[in-house]
Amino acid sequence: MITATETTFADTVLTADGPVLVDFWAQWCPPCHMIVPVLEQVAEERPITVVKLNSDENPGVARDYQVMSLPTLILFVDGKPVATWVGARSKSRLLEELDKALTPAA
Repeated sequence: MITATETTFADTVLTADGPVLVDFWAQWCPPCHMIVPVLEQVAEERPITVVKLNSDENPGVARDYQVMSLPTLILFVDGKPVATWVGARSKSRLLEELDKALTPAA
């Protein structure tokens, strides 16, 4: 997983090739720590880049994307947010949600 900051967010996420899942988290947030192994497994199983962004240390980015609760996961495709999920989730649920968000509508 990659770590982004307010300084590196545009290069790391907005101009990235392929889909990017950004994990907005904070050190004090227990569910944020619980989801880390799930995100690591997802990064291995799907052609997706997972980026972690500490919301306490980078409040501008969290504000820009209206992150109100942690953890918040935002999926970016071509530099645009296409899906947002709030709260920790199981690997199977996250994979299902990602697959649905990344599948073009027929």
